[in-house]
Amino acid sequence: MALAQQLRAKSDFEQLPDDVAISANIADIEEKRGFTSHFVFVIEVKTKGGAKYLIYRRYREFYALQSKLEERFGPESKSSQFTCTLPALPAKVYMGVKQEIAEARIPALNAYMKGLLSLPIWVLMDADVRIFFYQSTYDSEQVPQALRRLRPRTRKGKSMSTHNTSLDLMEAPRAEALFDFTGNSKLELSFKAGDVIFLLSRINKDWLEGTAQGVTGIFPGAFVKILKDFPEEDDPTNWLRCYYYENSINTIKDIAVEEDLNSTPLFKDLLDLMRREFQREDIALNYQDAEGDLVRLLSDEDVGLMVRQARGLPSQKRLFPWKLHITQKDDYSVYNTAP
Repeated sequence: MALAQQLRAKSDFEQLPDDVAISANIADIEEKRGFTSHFVFVIEVKTKGGAKYLIYRRYREFYALQSKLEERFGPESKSSQFTCTLPALPAKVYMGVKQEIAEARIPALNAYMKGLLSLPIWVLMDADVRIFFYQSTYDSEQVPQALRRLRPRTRKGKSMSTHNTSLDLMEAPRAEALFDFTGNSKLELSFKAGDVIFLLSRINKDWLEGTAQGVTGIFPGAFVKILKDFPEEDDPTNWLRCYYYENSINTIKDIAVEEDLNSTPLFKDLLDLMRREFQREDIALNYQDAEGDLVRLLSDEDVGLMVRQARGLPSQKRLFPWKLHITQKDDYSVYNTAP
């Protein structure tokens, strides 16, 4: 059956993949530490298929999503034929206690998510919206400290109608069956060659989970051709490599930092982070110049110079291109003093 015919076979909402978010509610806030401490919102998400899980998002991720949606779907958008009125996002706050700011944002962010998930299906199916509410591996590995604010769901799932359904579902992860497949158990999904299967998850390298003709099950990936793959997971954790010098011994430690690889920390934040990690107050921060000599960091300007010099250098995935060398504050023997 052709894709267009399958899309018209049932109501718009019923044809949405089961992993599409239909409600979201902030359950708590938690403090995390990057170069400096920050708070994340612990959000309980419910999907169309009835699944419930927790995701962890910073305010800046809400802000980045809203910026993309305004460019794509806002009244002034020139990149899409579809526009709508987006919900209002609480503005940035530059002064105040971080925890109090996060607490105060909860009602407004809940209202924002409620409004966002009540928009037309073509917004719900937008790749950035789906990624925002998608539970990444990082999210699933987190252990919530508390869930103090669980409230009634943002909204109930309901059927919706729009004449643009075919275009909406073209954004969903999906595959086309290359051959007939008959499942051997109730867990396996049966389909015919040419059927379009909306993908829910990747079980392993050989098997997928998906929905076709209102039935959900697992099936071998070798029987289908992927038309649109799953979005890449957005893991906010990157790693800062540190070389620690003590008594002529150099040890390496990679520190998990929830900051963008292109970010430039303040000197004070970087020093505080290293003092916490190495449990020492009498340390100095350094970087290695092009000649291999250590240069001590003393200010924000020094940190900015270190970051700029490291740009363009080869680096491993999720590893900051610049490295820190941690020495004892009063140990000047590590420096090259030759003229």
